[in-house]
Amino acid sequence: SGLMNDSQILKRQNATTNPSLYQKPFVESFEETPLLVAVLTYMGYGILTLFGYLRDFLRHWNIEKCHVAREREQQKDFVPLYQDFENFYTRNLYMRIRDNWNRPICSVPGAKMDVVERVTHNYNWTFEHTGTVVKDVINMGSYNYLGFAENTGACADAAVEVTHAYGAGVGSTRCEMGNLDVHEELELLIARFLGVESSMAFGMGFATNSMNIPALTGKGCLILSDELNHASLVLGARLSGSTIRVFKHNNMQSLEKLLRDAIVHGQPRTHRPWKKILIVVEGIYSMEGSIVRLPEIVALKKRYKAYLYLDEAHSIGALGPQGRGVVNYFGLDPKDVDIMMGTFTKSFGAAGGYIGGRKELIDYLRCHSHSAVYATSMSPPVAQQIITSMKIIMGEDGTSLGADRLRQLSENTNYFRRKLLDMGFIIYGNDDSPVVPLMLYMPAKIGAFGREMLKRNIGTVVVGFPATPIIESRARFCVSAAHTKEMLDTVSHKVEDIRSYFPKKRVGHLKLNLLMK
Repeated sequence: SGLMNDSQILKRQNATTNPSLYQKPFVESFEETPLLVAVLTYMGYGILTLFGYLRDFLRHWNIEKCHVAREREQQKDFVPLYQDFENFYTRNLYMRIRDNWNRPICSVPGAKMDVVERVTHNYNWTFEHTGTVVKDVINMGSYNYLGFAENTGACADAAVEVTHAYGAGVGSTRCEMGNLDVHEELELLIARFLGVESSMAFGMGFATNSMNIPALTGKGCLILSDELNHASLVLGARLSGSTIRVFKHNNMQSLEKLLRDAIVHGQPRTHRPWKKILIVVEGIYSMEGSIVRLPEIVALKKRYKAYLYLDEAHSIGALGPQGRGVVNYFGLDPKDVDIMMGTFTKSFGAAGGYIGGRKELIDYLRCHSHSAVYATSMSPPVAQQIITSMKIIMGEDGTSLGADRLRQLSENTNYFRRKLLDMGFIIYGNDDSPVVPLMLYMPAKIGAFGREMLKRNIGTVVVGFPATPIIESRARFCVSAAHTKEMLDTVSHKVEDIRSYFPKKRVGHLKLNLLMK
């Protein structure tokens, strides 16, 4: 894992563009990859690539068994079904460490979980279950920010009761026979929670972005998208047919330049004014752990008369004194955000997503959004899970459980981040973000770290290219209100244990072993 030393400068991004817009210090840390680490990382990928071509050569001549899909010899003159070169990375690099992903679990994904043990006899091409279950694995990978992923308590009881009353599924769209009173209750509650006029709930979080953005913009419109936006936002922007321009992550100078150029020059060739200019950002960026500079974006949006689309998938419930997301975190007016989007898959322990805003906006989407018109309604027990958890967060259940969980999440986040920093690890993101990326950099460390953590009964997510830049591989921890201080201490001590267990020379040997398998 990456270590800070005196020769490495930690770059702190503060709100220096316009400090008057912020009510409290806005601190984020992103260290530039040290030159030596970058060179060694590129060398590692280069060696992996060379060995990949060697293995492809051996497979071509049937010296090594080929497990991948291939064109049949009889169809060699047809248009190819499989793009061989595009699958090179998956075939020769990802497959080396595939055992770190898609691990089956057999319990509630709460603070601890049970993981089904599996083995591979052909270097991760296929897996077999051993019949053994690894018990009480500390879960540092799930987006269970407020700890509502549970099978006991008020949420579970309410979901069971609604299942008995309505069943598990609806079997129809909202505009036909699938509009239940529980859906309308949910949407009224969401609007009240967000502080907006109206809202609409959808059964899938990904589709909330990918199917609603095309309903909002089209040809002749301009979308200004943060370079680190989620794939659902990228897909929605592409499906809309709008012109897309990308600005540097959280960089207000880059965004303002694009806004100015868009207004001055207009559309390409005709130079007509854009029909709409839509700024698309996220609340918390799930790979970086950074928080959007919302006060500055709102100021730019107002100055240049643009619209703002805010994806609060990771920030709703996880940020703000009342858990109402990044708008609440910065103390802004919800009316300053034109389209408020979020999901129920993280802080609420459920599924689906929502759009909130003015009543005219929501009424329009009910008629024009593909996700509203063609998708099956949200499952009733899922809707009830959201209603119950949201009322707990709002304190409408008559207890302080919601406030306690919000406070516990904030304390856990600050404690765990400070602990890793004090130990000398390089971590990314905002001090208040429950997403904590720990930098690994080199490809061999991705697989080694994930495996060694599981051996120590800790489940975590390791991430590499193409989900991150090629020289910025990382482990990503997600802090939960359900975690105890003892659990977080255990995790940090085990991370330190792995660092001492794999000195640089040993990791180098491990890298060679991975290549030779």
